[in-house]
Amino acid sequence: MEQSAQQAQQLDHLASAPAPGGSPFAAFGMPGLGGLPPAAPPEPRPILELDGEEREDELDALSDWVDDFFLPVYGAEVTTAAPWCLQWQEHDDVVAWLHALWLAYQQHKDPEAGLSGLFVWHRDFLTHAIAAIRAPGGPLSACMTSPERPAHRILPGPPPSSRTEKATASAAEAAGPPEPDEPTS
Repeated sequence: MEQSAQQAQQLDHLASAPAPGGSPFAAFGMPGLGGLPPAAPPEPRPILELDGEEREDELDALSDWVDDFFLPVYGAEVTTAAPWCLQWQEHDDVVAWLHALWLAYQQHKDPEAGLSGLFVWHRDFLTHAIAAIRAPGGPLSACMTSPERPAHRILPGPPPSSRTEKATASAAEAAGPPEPDEPTS
C-alpha cells in the first residue's frame, strides 16, 4: 500500500506544471545542472526496532500479507515437522523473520528486480525462512503441531550472560540497600 501511495504521489508530481525558471529537467524529477539530487526514500527499519503506533501499523500490514498471501500459498500442512501458531504475532523471532521475508518479497517483486526477481526471492529468502520458522525444534515447536489441537506457548529464552548479571549486581550495590518500605524482588 505504501508503494501504491508513493506511485500516486509521483504521478501527481509528474502531472503538475513545472516550476517557472527551474531546471528544464524538473518536470522529469531530475535536478538541473549543479542542483541537488532528489532525496532518497526512507530506509526500511526492522519491525523489532519500531515502537508504538508505527510498530502496530507495520504489524497490521505484515499480518495482512501473511494471512492473505503467504499462508494460503506457502503455509502447507501443520505437522510436528512443520508447526505453526495462530498467535504468531506474539513470537518476536517469528515476527522478525516474516517481516524480513516480506521486505525481501516487496523488493524482488518490483519490476526493477527483473524477470528473475521472484525466483531469487524463492531461492535465497523463502526456503531458508520457512525452514527456520517452522523447524521441529524452532520458535513454534511448542505451539500447534496439529490443526485439531491449537496451542500457543512461548518458549523461554536463554538467561542473560554472566557479564550482564555482574553489571546488574554492581549497579544494585552502587544504589545502596533498599529502603525498608520498598519491596525486594
